[in-house]
This record gives sequence, structure tokens and C-alpha cells, in this order.
Amino acid sequence: MIQFILMVNKQGQTRLSKYYNSFSVQERITLEGELIRKCLSRTENQCSFLEHRQYKVIYRRYASLYFIIAIDIDDDINELSFLEFIHNLVETLDKYFENVCELDIMFNIEKAHFIMDEMVMSGYILETNKANILNPVVAVVKSAGL
Repeated sequence: MIQFILMVNKQGQTRLSKYYNSFSVQERITLEGELIRKCLSRTENQCSFLEHRQYKVIYRRYASLYFIIAIDIDDDINELSFLEFIHNLVETLDKYFENVCELDIMFNIEKAHFIMDEMVMSGYILETNKANILNPVVAVVKSAGL
């Protein structure tokens, strides 16, 4: 089960965070700070998997953004599938924003959350088909006038 998903820029600023368990604000700040420092300090030659506290952490850098996913360390899962999920998330954001960048996320945070909510619910991946993800998002955005 996914515990949380973060999108962080190269300066270590969190641009989007989605938690699927209850964490206090102080826990979130501490955990994000530790993870961001760990991920940003790793070189490109190091693998995209690490363990931190009770989590398996999978991350990947696209342009100026790091996409970080934490899952339970006890889960017997394939880390490569989550790496592929990150790639699918980026492709979906790319398709919606037409070459997504950090500014797209910052100025359209609600749309990024809509897309994330269509893909993941309660920490479980529900949908990976880009068309199935984007059709409801586009409908909601049009009807709300966003």
C-alpha cells in the first residue's frame, strides 16, 4: 500500500504531497525533510530504491522534479512496478498539461490532485489507462470552469 506520494523540486521544495495515512503536520515536515535530503543527495548512478524508517522509497527524477513514493516495508511488492507507475503518472501529467513542468503543478495544483485521485485511492493504484484517467478530469474541469 502506498503511504504517500511527493513531488519535489531540485531545491527541496515540496510541490505536491498526497498522504494515504494520517500523519501529524510535524511528522510530515520531518519525514519530508529527511526523505528529500536523502533523495537529492544521491547521484544519478545510484538506484532509485532505498529504505527509510519503515518505508520502501521509490523515486525518480524528471527534469526539475523528483517523484517520490513510499510504501510499507513489509509489503511484498515489486519496486519496479512502482517505478513504472511514476513514469505513467508523469506521462499522464504530460498528456494533460502538454509537456508538464514544475510551474504547471504549482499553478494548477487542483488539477494535479484530480489526476492523482483518479489514479490512486486509499493508497492503492486503481487506474493506469491515460484516457480513463483524463476523461473525468477534463469533464470536472470544464464543468467547474477551472
